Amino acid sequence: MDRLHAMRLYARIVELGSFTAAADDLGLPRATVTHAIKALERRLGAQLLQRTTRRVRVTGEGRTYYSHCTRLLADVDEVEANFREAAIVPRGRLRVDMSAALARLLVIPALPEFLARFPQIELDLGTGDRFVDLVREGVDCALRVGDPGDTGMVGRRIAMLPQITVASAGYVRRHGRPKTLADLRSGHHAVHWASPTTRRPEPLEFVVGRRRRELHLPGRITVNGADAYLACCRAGMGIAQFSHYRIAEELADGRMCELLPETRPSALPMTVLYPPQRQMPARLRMFIDWLAERAASQFGPLR
Repeated sequence: MDRLHAMRLYARIVELGSFTAAADDLGLPRATVTHAIKALERRLGAQLLQRTTRRVRVTGEGRTYYSHCTRLLADVDEVEANFREAAIVPRGRLRVDMSAALARLLVIPALPEFLARFPQIELDLGTGDRFVDLVREGVDCALRVGDPGDTGMVGRRIAMLPQITVASAGYVRRHGRPKTLADLRSGHHAVHWASPTTRRPEPLEFVVGRRRRELHLPGRITVNGADAYLACCRAGMGIAQFSHYRIAEELADGRMCELLPETRPSALPMTVLYPPQRQMPARLRMFIDWLAERAASQFGPLR
């Protein structure tokens, strides 16, 4: 019998004044109760109870120990009650990481609704393009676009994001609008995106029919940050590829132009990553479910 159960047993004996009554109350054999109290007294090195054929008397040391037991057991019961309540009413702080663009365009505009729905949850929202070690940095979950790779994390895919090829309106005026992939090789260039992990510029991707094709265009600038990549494209430095949601406003007002819409790149998965755990906290489960709802409302149901 562990110490906590032994404390509960001892407290019931004191409160009921009988080994037999305590055994019946807790559904234990009388011999188990007797053995547990003898083991408790040996471990403490003190006699807690004096037993006669008629009654049980609590010693001075026993009264002191009972006082400590009741306080400790009350604390344990309160903690367990709080956790049971949290499973019904999610509460506590969540640390979440995602790109600045996802935060600004997808998540933050809808956060007032989430916080109103779950008033006892607090969010610590980190934004950036760097790799985050969720376990080492104490982050509860991360929202990522693209193949997450083998991270050792649990992943829940919540959307597929359409990708498009674009250039600024100024770039199109100067260089013309390509009508085929072959046209791209005649006087066009790209803003190069260098993967933060490989440090190598990534090619542009196109899907022709069902075949995926990669194309390396010349370019005079290479960046490894999402905001810089978009800024260079806006400034007319070359062709680039983005998730549609990222530049929807610029497409609508004509600042950016979609190129070769019939050969759009493959859609990219959007995934919530979180550390493996036997029991997911209710606040994390509710937040991931809410992210999935938000993604479905913006990008359609996941197929």
